[in-house]
Amino acid sequence: MSQPAFGEDRLYIDGILRPATQQRVYDNINPATAAVAGQAADASLDDAELALAAARNAFDNTEWSRNHAFRYQCLRQFHQGLMDNLELLRQAAQAEVGATRCLAEGIQCDTPITFMKDWLLDYMETFEWDRDIGCREMMGSNSRRLVWKEAAGVVAAITPWNFPIQIILAKVMPALAAGCTVVLKAAPDTPWTAALMGRIAAECTDLPPGVFNVLTASDPAEIGEFLTRDKRVDAISFTGSTAVGKHIMQNAAATVKKVFLELGGKSAHIILDDADLGSSLLAGLGVCFHAGQGCAITTRMLIPKARQAEAEELLKSYFPMIQYGDPDSKDQIMGPLINAKQQQRVLAYIEKGKQEGARLLLGGGKPDLPGYYVEPTVFVDVTNDMSIAQEEIFGPVLVVIPYEDEADAIRIANDSDYGLSGSIASASTERALNVARRLRTGTVNINGGIFLGPDAPFGGYKQSGVGREMGPEGIDEYLETKTVAIPG
Repeated sequence: MSQPAFGEDRLYIDGILRPATQQRVYDNINPATAAVAGQAADASLDDAELALAAARNAFDNTEWSRNHAFRYQCLRQFHQGLMDNLELLRQAAQAEVGATRCLAEGIQCDTPITFMKDWLLDYMETFEWDRDIGCREMMGSNSRRLVWKEAAGVVAAITPWNFPIQIILAKVMPALAAGCTVVLKAAPDTPWTAALMGRIAAECTDLPPGVFNVLTASDPAEIGEFLTRDKRVDAISFTGSTAVGKHIMQNAAATVKKVFLELGGKSAHIILDDADLGSSLLAGLGVCFHAGQGCAITTRMLIPKARQAEAEELLKSYFPMIQYGDPDSKDQIMGPLINAKQQQRVLAYIEKGKQEGARLLLGGGKPDLPGYYVEPTVFVDVTNDMSIAQEEIFGPVLVVIPYEDEADAIRIANDSDYGLSGSIASASTERALNVARRLRTGTVNINGGIFLGPDAPFGGYKQSGVGREMGPEGIDEYLETKTVAIPG
């Protein structure tokens, strides 16, 4: 089959676009059709070794980590290259992520590229790399102390399939801006969006060889194992499941690497008893956004017990508004699940919810469509100890849990291994803010507020991760701090 213009079957290693070892490729599947969209490079451990050696050499033996002005010049070129190839990136996101055109022109592609220009590059150009903290007498000597911020070193960036462009840019751009060199390992299901980054770097920038390297591979674990264990890697930035995150922490421990982990979520939307129920329940439709394949989506809805019957009737009237099945729609927010395995996983959770005693209010099946779709699904009569309330499903499934009073709502929301996000609806912003202070989550939206932005740190408490991405805190993940003393 012919390769589309947005398809890319080369790796980017040491400044060169090149095929994988022995010309290995694998099929890239379009989840909206379940058909082969084209082919991607299938990197081996030999390719990973070349990429890591190149990144190590570029960090140790070039001026990249110290030449701030040159870095910003290269990253501005990169941004312009992204803008010049915006339509190709959108089409790649549609073809391999299953993003509808609506999402491709928003959070899947256009928005994160805008984020890069709107905040990151301007922030880094005024960043305080050195500061003088003055003199202090210690042990009979007066010393002047200098604090320097320096690049952490070689970064292994391991990215997921659900929002690949956004997450790649949220990792790679701050790392490069900080002076690190990067080996990007893309998710097997979404190789083209990463490979296009390599093509843009090669064709549109003055990035020195080895500073940025891109690997795509069919094996989900082999190259990740290699990178997270190798002592030449100084820092790991991973987004994905909590189970894999725990394994990466174990791998990194042997060489005490810096580790950033953005992991799973089972976030709660609390509708307080003073909120307008009709408008607040509309937030439940968020589980249909990208078919629920977002770690911060609020998949548990907590409602006052006395209003459950009313809530059920409203939800039954709201969910039919969600249209899906047209990948080219500029209005539809719901596409397919990423692959057949994920589709079966979501359907299995729906069956488990029924078996555990939850009542299926609507949906729960597989529509008569090509591709990996699951109907928008709502469960009621859910208790927080059920699997569907505790485990991350990563599909268009909402569980509705009744609570007795405000304290009970907070208890239920916090009764989770996760702590990534949450939201609150209330007639009183002050009351909602007080509740937000009691939630053990990294982000909270109140009354329709949206935390997401390039300047806003994102990450979770508990088993939702370690560290923060984006904002000043996200840049700190790629920096080390050195204190130097000279005679005062």
